[in-house]
Order: sequence, then C-alpha cells, then structure tokens
Amino acid sequence: MSLAPWLAVACGSAVGGVLRYLAARTWPMVPGSWPLGTMGVNVLGSFAIGLLSVVLAARQPVPETARLFWMVGVLGGFTTYSTFAIETVWLGESGHLLRASAYALVTLAGCVGAAWLGRALAGHWF
Repeated sequence: MSLAPWLAVACGSAVGGVLRYLAARTWPMVPGSWPLGTMGVNVLGSFAIGLLSVVLAARQPVPETARLFWMVGVLGGFTTYSTFAIETVWLGESGHLLRASAYALVTLAGCVGAAWLGRALAGHWF
C-alpha cells in the first residue's frame, strides 16, 4: 500500500487546518452573534471545491494525490461542519432560536449556491 495518498491528505489537512485557525482568530465568534467567520470559510470552501472539481476534471490526467491534497486535505481541513453545528446549537441554547435557524438556513443555502457558482464559473472557463 502506497503512503502517497495518506501523505497528500495529511499535508493538505495541515494547510487547511492552519488556514481555518487563522480565519477563526481573525473573525472569532462572539456569543449570541452571527458566526461570520465560520460561515465565511464554509461558503468560500464550498465555492473552491465546486471550482476545483471542474478544473481537475478538465485537466486530465491529474494525479490522484493532487486531488486528495486539495479537495480532501486543504478544503476538508479548511471547512468546518462541526463548528457550524455547535455554533448553531450555542445560538439556540442562548435564547437566539430565530437567529440559529436563520444561520443554519443561510449557511446551507450559501454553501450549496457557492459550490454551484464555482462549478458554473469553472465550466464557463473550461
């Protein structure tokens, strides 16, 4: 079994995780407020994975390690469903049920829309 795929994911995850940490430090969540930092990285990451999915498909052959590094590693480490989930719960538990619901819906729509836009733009270019 080759170590290359594992190393590609591990190295990419390290890069994505550091970028995610920097975003969290730059835009920390303020209790009771809209988690803009988390929403921003998730929407940006969704756009990037939509774009990259088309770019990598258009540039065949692409080494599997490159796809794993970028899509699974970097973007998987950068985006954060678990933080989105716990911040939504925290908003609800702190009495901001409407804000929590709106955050969940806007984030979901924003991420799906961003992934679609990324694929549409890349499809136009390639």
